[in-house]
Amino acid sequence: MNVRPVLAAALVAIAFVGGAAVGERTDTFDDLFGSQDGDLTREALEVIDDNYFEEVDSEQLENASVKAIVDDLRRRYDDRFSHYFDPEAYERFQEVTEGRFSGVGLSVSQVPRGLRVSNVFDDSPAKEAGIKEGDVILAVDGMSIAGQDAELATARIKGKPGTEVEVTVLTPSSGKERDLVLERAELQLPIVEGSLKRVDGVPVAYVRLLGFSLGAHAALREEIEKLDERGAEALVLDLRGNGGGLLTEAVLTSSLFVEDGVIVSTEGRTSGTETFEAEGDALPERPIAVLINGDTASAAEILTAAINDAGLGEVVGERSFGKGTFQQVIPLENGGALDLTIGEYLTRDGDSLANVGIKPEVPARDRPGTPQDEALRAALAALAPQLRGN
Repeated sequence: MNVRPVLAAALVAIAFVGGAAVGERTDTFDDLFGSQDGDLTREALEVIDDNYFEEVDSEQLENASVKAIVDDLRRRYDDRFSHYFDPEAYERFQEVTEGRFSGVGLSVSQVPRGLRVSNVFDDSPAKEAGIKEGDVILAVDGMSIAGQDAELATARIKGKPGTEVEVTVLTPSSGKERDLVLERAELQLPIVEGSLKRVDGVPVAYVRLLGFSLGAHAALREEIEKLDERGAEALVLDLRGNGGGLLTEAVLTSSLFVEDGVIVSTEGRTSGTETFEAEGDALPERPIAVLINGDTASAAEILTAAINDAGLGEVVGERSFGKGTFQQVIPLENGGALDLTIGEYLTRDGDSLANVGIKPEVPARDRPGTPQDEALRAALAALAPQLRGN
């Protein structure tokens, strides 16, 4: 069975998370739950199937029963990150590892009132509709998503290209709500965006890494090297709104900067302890500022901590999300999958970030609605002393 470790803070309308291969589909209770005598779940489902006064849909009951089990785990162990994907949701989930998806072009994080927008991607339906970072999606197709699991809420936003979805959007700064009808589109996930900035006339590479899907490390290296060729002498690595992704990509991206030593270690009840070390072939050292905010999570926190703990860069921005557990996507025979919390991870220095996050050395915050990015300006300013040779 092919399973893949996943680090993710919040599921998103495009989801920066990874998937795995599925097994063959089955429509029987025995195939999903086993046929051993005394299997309470299987027995209850069979009794319902045989005796309920209305004809039941066995597939819906299977999905509901597995979801109920996972929901109980979440409540019992205060686990916000385990989920059950039904076959349709798992198919959409897998698309993200290939960098493609059908949706409206948002990444989001869960808040009590719904989903807060952490990124709006260029050339997307959301961008064209005027949705901005910090907006909160309150309802989808007229139904409130307050308190709803982020998996379910984002699954309702995504759908087939060309179909429409209505979202109710709140702009917190004004208190204004508006209903928008968006046409879903097949979009290419922009993993890396880069440009050249200047600090006191010195060229500085500005690179934004938006996720940790398959191949992110290669795209990041390519963008940095491209800007190096244009004369960049320092780097601002922008991880704001980066909610995580594949553990392998967290290690590989960290290895672009950290030449050797531990990147991250994981501990699990059944998986034991595993240490992931830098894989070498790091880029040449240069002054680095890592820009983070409250939506910087999991794999992005591992990368931030690896750079900072190795003494290779300064952290600028707002305290990160603080996700200290990791999940594994385990396919089920019905075509769905469990995205199951299987352990916790520790940073290069052996620290757990669970519910703590990374505190920036240079606090800074972008003020929405202003013409310039104040946090980015702070990151560039943090590099100035090193560029002057101080």
